[in-house]
Amino acid sequence: MATVGDIGVSAAINLLSAFIFLLAFAILRLQPFNDRVYFSKWYLKGLRNSPMQAGAFVRKFVNLDYRSYVRFLNWIPESLKMPELELIDHAGLDSAVYLRIYLLGLKIFVPITFLAWSILVPVNWTNSTLDNAKLTNVTSSDIDKLSISNVPLGSNRFWTHIVLAYAFTFWTCYVLLKEYETVASMRLQFIASEKRRPDQFTVLVRNVPPDPDESVSESVEHFFLVNHQDNYLTHQVVYNANKLANLVKKMRKMQNWLDYYQLKYSRNSSRRPMTKTGFLGCWGERVDAIDHYTSEIEKLSKEIVEERARVRKDPKSIMPAAFVSFKTRWGAAVCAQTQQSRNPTLWLTEWAPEPRDVYWENLAIPYVHLSIRRLSMAVAFFFLTFFFMIPITFVQSLASIEGIEKAAPFLKPIIERGFIKSFIQGFLPGIVLKLFLIFLPTILMIMSKFEGFNSISSLERRAATRYYLFNLVNVFLGSIIAGTALDQLKTFLKQSANEYPKTIGVAIPMRATFFITYIMVDGWAGIAAEILMLKPLIIYHLKNFFLVKTEKDREKAMDPGSIGFNTGEPQIQLYFLLGLVYAAVTPMLIPFIIIFFGFAYVVFRHQIINVYNQEYESAAAFWPDVHGRVITALVISQICLMGLLATKGAAQSTPFLIALPVLTLWFHSFCKARYEPAFVRYPLQEAMMKDTLERAREPQLNLKAYLQNAYIHPIFKADEDEDDEEFISKLNESVLVPTKRQSRRNTPAPSKISAGSSPSLPEAVVREYPEP
Repeated sequence: MATVGDIGVSAAINLLSAFIFLLAFAILRLQPFNDRVYFSKWYLKGLRNSPMQAGAFVRKFVNLDYRSYVRFLNWIPESLKMPELELIDHAGLDSAVYLRIYLLGLKIFVPITFLAWSILVPVNWTNSTLDNAKLTNVTSSDIDKLSISNVPLGSNRFWTHIVLAYAFTFWTCYVLLKEYETVASMRLQFIASEKRRPDQFTVLVRNVPPDPDESVSESVEHFFLVNHQDNYLTHQVVYNANKLANLVKKMRKMQNWLDYYQLKYSRNSSRRPMTKTGFLGCWGERVDAIDHYTSEIEKLSKEIVEERARVRKDPKSIMPAAFVSFKTRWGAAVCAQTQQSRNPTLWLTEWAPEPRDVYWENLAIPYVHLSIRRLSMAVAFFFLTFFFMIPITFVQSLASIEGIEKAAPFLKPIIERGFIKSFIQGFLPGIVLKLFLIFLPTILMIMSKFEGFNSISSLERRAATRYYLFNLVNVFLGSIIAGTALDQLKTFLKQSANEYPKTIGVAIPMRATFFITYIMVDGWAGIAAEILMLKPLIIYHLKNFFLVKTEKDREKAMDPGSIGFNTGEPQIQLYFLLGLVYAAVTPMLIPFIIIFFGFAYVVFRHQIINVYNQEYESAAAFWPDVHGRVITALVISQICLMGLLATKGAAQSTPFLIALPVLTLWFHSFCKARYEPAFVRYPLQEAMMKDTLERAREPQLNLKAYLQNAYIHPIFKADEDEDDEEFISKLNESVLVPTKRQSRRNTPAPSKISAGSSPSLPEAVVREYPEP
């Protein structure tokens, strides 16, 4: 068990690591040759020029102004200067609301910390329970004297913990209510003031029923001309172009290799570059690299032409789905939020994601396959979660004094030394757990993609949900219950369900020191490493040296990344869970969490302003998930406290806690009914107001030309060949054919597709935010 000294060693190591990362960042960001890495967002917006384009040769690469090094911490106040409204214009509502999650943590835990340290800590400290227990060889540390473990059995002092549990719950719910109200208002205001976007007028239709007399395109147009005749404008059927997209992706990789070898040859023309034809050029026949990749690209070009021709002609390439656009936002809202057919499994409609948010690969998955895919992934995730506990617990057991001495007895004289022992107990368990979870987000994202979600935002939200559940089971429950995974399983199998809260509750105070070390590793040093951006920095310079020929290539070499909601939000929720659970049990842990929230807020605000380029804008659609997970953490903390007090001889006072989960769940249901509709439905009143204003301001707007190519597959948009232009126009042609079915006898006249040239992608998808 870690002592105060061990925690001090861990704090020193992590603070030193964080300081080194921050110092390295402060120096590297000032160098002109790193400017595109640390200010990439401004370059993408066209608001910043490279400092390497002017000045003396040395100054193009190294900043020689000593005054800038004196002010190396200026990035902190600069990150906090931008007002929230300007931040929304600059980075979008998703980014601004994501930062509010950190502020939510500070709003909740700062007052809780003040109460806990001024009331609970003296109540816990002024006992001698653990001092007396040491006489009977019960292991404890000075940290435990600040926890509920130091309160004697059956003491009336437990009433203090119960009263403060109510105070913590009411305060948390109050903050959550105000924040939900604020974010819902921000979302509605953002949507009302947002610029025109294709997804505001477009609905995704799935499970279009087959018709022997009509193609999918004709069937879609007939259906909507009949049922939405006053609002229907145009549509775009979904094509299965996954194979074509893979071929183009493969050709781009080949082109990168060709560019690399051509650049290498231009620098040293005395010798032709050579490569091997085997895997990664490690083995196989040795050939001329430029000739080899030129030949491979020619072969792929022919395959791409053939595959494109197949997509054009093969009816099987057309999926029973389409993006349907309407004349007004009101018409799109009516269609997206109502049932279209007597059969509820046909003509399924939902709001279309914005074009850059569409995950095109999954649109080719038949709708009937989605249920099977999601069931299989649910089963796979169940086994992943519980079987992952075995290696995690095994490695965690080795990352302790007892585990190492048991596995390697000959190391005992070494690891019993002061600093080494403190390092193992105070730092090693946290870093081992952090390293063990590195590949988990990638695995969960692959599982989400297999499930068939059609937008990047929905993929990230599903992966975030799974990551949160994984952290809850493995990082939280798996870490607080002592023993190996098999011992845990045996313990739970032999107990009744009523005993689970007691088992978990007893173990919680014992694992406080482990979570303190984990917070310092993950929440202090880990956040400092995030701002350094070492991986993007290295990759950018490698690409810049080996691949870049033009300024356009240099822009492509930048990898600004994004917030990463699927990894960041579950991490934040783990801290909410730990803070709420330990608030009434071991208050010493909460200041470490407050440092995380404050530090992370500054770091991510800087990254959002200067670096991250968000892939999509969902208008804070993720907030109901954030709210629900904080409520889950609150209920878990209440159940754990009840289980703990039940083992402390507080049978008379414990029943008073039963009302807390009930009140919390009632509060959640109230918030869900009051505010969640703003995140899942679009008010018709708002849609009509926005349509009316737009008609008054732009009476001559050609909306069909604006929407016509908005949802063409990017693989077709990117191609500039004339044949592809003909193909795009062919995709948008929707000529009605005579039908023999009586249900079509009232079909209105065919719609006229604009013959004018449609706008290019940047003009068609007007999505940029106002520049600051």
